[in-house]
Amino acid sequence: MTFHIITLFPQTFDSYLNESIIARAIKNKIIKVKFYNPRDFAKNKRQVDDKPYGGGPGMVIKAEPVIKAIAKAKGIKNKVKIIFLAPNGKKFETNYAKEVSKNYKDTIIISGHYEGIDERVKKVFKTEDISIGDYVLTGGELPAMILIDSISRQIKGVLGDIESLEENRVSSSEVYTRPESFKYKNKNYKVPKVLLSGHHEKIEKWRSGR
Repeated sequence: MTFHIITLFPQTFDSYLNESIIARAIKNKIIKVKFYNPRDFAKNKRQVDDKPYGGGPGMVIKAEPVIKAIAKAKGIKNKVKIIFLAPNGKKFETNYAKEVSKNYKDTIIISGHYEGIDERVKKVFKTEDISIGDYVLTGGELPAMILIDSISRQIKGVLGDIESLEENRVSSSEVYTRPESFKYKNKNYKVPKVLLSGHHEKIEKWRSGR
């Protein structure tokens, strides 16, 4: 899978992509992440945004630099998923991540900023509006990282062991490790007895909340 990220601020991804599981997946060439800055496709790199027609606060990113960045990312590839991050988009869920990871080798993620991106970008390309939740952020970079993480973990080899996918196994929000018991401010905190029993059926029932 190659993720093509359209963003004005590619440097915001540095620490995330250079740590932990995602960094290892990139090193092992299981996934790739490429960046396309609309500034590099604008006539005036200092001004890729302008005041919105009809009035209103803030600035809107111009359509042409973004269109050229997407065209560069897409190239001559026919089957590409193009995701437009938007607060009013379709709610992002694990099943969507599975679908993208299974059916596409190239995913373009358009990260907006300021008051958004000129709507005509969507008229040029077949994009899909996606939202990570019912709230608004200052930019699309954090949502893009969330999509990269969630989609990547569905790709074979990224987690190393398919059993690491919590959504594919019986799990609980409660987890424990050694020691079995410890004291804090004169109170003992112990691991639930069922987890020490070795009785797998009872443990699975506990984890599933049954």
